[in-house]
Amino acid sequence: MNEFLATVVRGLGNGSIYALLALGFVIVYKSMRVISFAQPAFMMAGALLTGYLVLSMNFFLAVLVALLLTALLGAGVERLALRPMIGKPVFVIAIITLGVDIVIRTVVNSFIGLDIRQMGDPWGLEQLGVLGARIDQRHLATLVATLIVVAALFAFYRWSRTGLAMRAASSDQEVALAQGVSVGRVFSLAWALAAALAGLAGVFLSTGIGLEQNLWLTALKALPVIILGGLDSLGGAVIAGLSIGIVEALVGSYGDNLHPVFGGDFFLVVPYLLMLLVLLVRPYGLFGAREVERI
Repeated sequence: MNEFLATVVRGLGNGSIYALLALGFVIVYKSMRVISFAQPAFMMAGALLTGYLVLSMNFFLAVLVALLLTALLGAGVERLALRPMIGKPVFVIAIITLGVDIVIRTVVNSFIGLDIRQMGDPWGLEQLGVLGARIDQRHLATLVATLIVVAALFAFYRWSRTGLAMRAASSDQEVALAQGVSVGRVFSLAWALAAALAGLAGVFLSTGIGLEQNLWLTALKALPVIILGGLDSLGGAVIAGLSIGIVEALVGSYGDNLHPVFGGDFFLVVPYLLMLLVLLVRPYGLFGAREVERI
């Protein structure tokens, strides 16, 4: 029972990171109807900025400043690289986001180097006793912070004027323009939010284990999450992220019988198997809106 609880919390911690990354994908998709492949770069940038800033200030203040800078980076990318592409085919914009990702990650990796950069987080690899189980503090911190951020994000979309404007623009851009909504501002804000969420995911992913060049590969786990939850569902991204994190952790801890057949790293494949199953049954995701075309 103790091991099971520790495994579930570890899964929730990892799933929280997947959820933060997936939320960024969903926010951009809802605003521009395009998948942003730049999320891994923003994740690395946010973590790197935190790693530098923490040398001269408190960890939590460093995270806030780093996320603000990462958000500005995201807004700048939208304004300079993507705004001129409005009206172009979706795949063209998607390729541009991929190019942006490669450029930013190359710059970030040049600063990281071959060493592992420690984040200076207050919990490190320390563990906490909960109901007899030994649980990593970083997983608990990641889960709690993610829940707070998700609650704030949903409140922003639900009650703020800017959030309502973003919802209106995502539903129908022409109607939103007619109502005086600045769609360009919505695009910039969407990219800023997505970049900040990815940066926060990068910070928590780097705590304890440190920041290194290949950390961006974790961002690929967000793709099964958005397919499972639905490309246009914020709630689906959160639920799917946490679910995939738990399933991945349980298979990794209790899937010993699968190792002779699939290998010891089979748990790494689980998210993509779930993605394939969902694509076969519900291509628009478990929580996504089903599109109906009238002829």
